[in-house]
Amino acid sequence: MSRDPERPNIVLILADNLGWGELGCYGGGILRGAATPRIDALAKEGLLLHNFNVESDCVPTRSALMTGRHPIRTGCLQSVPAGFPQGLTPWEKTLPEVLKENGYTSAHHGKWHLGDIPGRYPSDRGFDEWYGIPRTTDESQFTSAVGFVADVVEMPYIMKGKAGTPSENVKVYDLEQRRLIDETLVECSKDWLNRQVEAKAPFFLYHPLVHLHFPTLPHSDFIGKTNHGDFSDSMAEMDFRVGQLLDHIDSLGIADNTVVIFASDNGPEFRPPYKGTAGPWSGTYHTAMEGSLRVPFIIRWPNRVPPGTTSNEIVHVTDIFSTIASITKSSLPDDRPFDGIDQTPLFLNPQEAKSPREGFLFYIKSELRAIKWRDWKMHYVWEPQVNKSSGKLESPYLFNTTRDPKEETNIMPYNTWVAQPMLRMRRDFEKSLKNDPAPPDPLKEL
Repeated sequence: MSRDPERPNIVLILADNLGWGELGCYGGGILRGAATPRIDALAKEGLLLHNFNVESDCVPTRSALMTGRHPIRTGCLQSVPAGFPQGLTPWEKTLPEVLKENGYTSAHHGKWHLGDIPGRYPSDRGFDEWYGIPRTTDESQFTSAVGFVADVVEMPYIMKGKAGTPSENVKVYDLEQRRLIDETLVECSKDWLNRQVEAKAPFFLYHPLVHLHFPTLPHSDFIGKTNHGDFSDSMAEMDFRVGQLLDHIDSLGIADNTVVIFASDNGPEFRPPYKGTAGPWSGTYHTAMEGSLRVPFIIRWPNRVPPGTTSNEIVHVTDIFSTIASITKSSLPDDRPFDGIDQTPLFLNPQEAKSPREGFLFYIKSELRAIKWRDWKMHYVWEPQVNKSSGKLESPYLFNTTRDPKEETNIMPYNTWVAQPMLRMRRDFEKSLKNDPAPPDPLKEL
């Protein structure tokens, strides 16, 4: 571990499909059936963002987080079933690879979803070791499904691996393991942190939780805990697991020089009975609504990030890559464009500093769905709910997300001026994309 303030340790905890409105510190908590005291306390110890933005589903967000580049640049456009080409090309530079060049050691415990074949597992992409699932957690339902035929699918496994050696299957990922996996992941991270205390190298721990992805099923210790069903019981467990990690960091005496980030990869689930909420925003993941874009984000860095602060400045998931590289004094390659912006000045002085980011383009797969600029949002395709699209709009809709957070009243006819800065941003990005398109990936070629 590092005690050098110029090279802090990094712990990045990523929840799965945790909507903006679920946590107590975001207006949810007991109103959603489960108090979240540990995550709420973490927010009081650092900075909470109200305007942290992600991509449309798991794979695009995780690729953006790991590369600092929009999915339209990396080719990681959507989640696909096992057995089909997926993941990051070897050419992409991942966050642990960048940190490794600066002397960091790293581990991944949780859900990967950026490659499920040799060469694309976490231990092949910069992490020194990993334990978790290579794809997604709805696969845990396979073996319990009526009519399931095992010999026509690739079975879902919990896996593990170390850099330089092949990753291997540990056990079948079924509904029993679904209830146990977040407990196991915490034990893996605690064990790994114990080992890092003995070492001198700074570390990066990436802990992508499985909760609250469907099927949202709690550990047996949490069944009935809230009296509000599996979803709320799972949220209580998620809060507890985050608390376990925070307590362990404290017990090891490494909190003062460890940056802890807690965030979500996507907006809330839309499928009952696991449907979540985005609080005041409309929509769920797989849409371009604000409830898909905005998710929780908290950062704690003792004596650097002021405690008990909040910000509504725009931050994008690609910015986390660039910011971590900046605060660890790690160098980035100069042979490609990065979409992430260093947000260190904002994080260190959120009461006075402004985000250098004014907005971003939002794609679903390869289709431009919306542009967000300052307090404004322009939709090119109108799909307020998943699978309920009216198609491409001849005249785009425009909303002011401060005055109309649910995006209910199109005000484009009265504010056509807003199109000018948005279209400039689109022109500049598309020009950059044309000059630096997604790298070729032989595995994804037809």
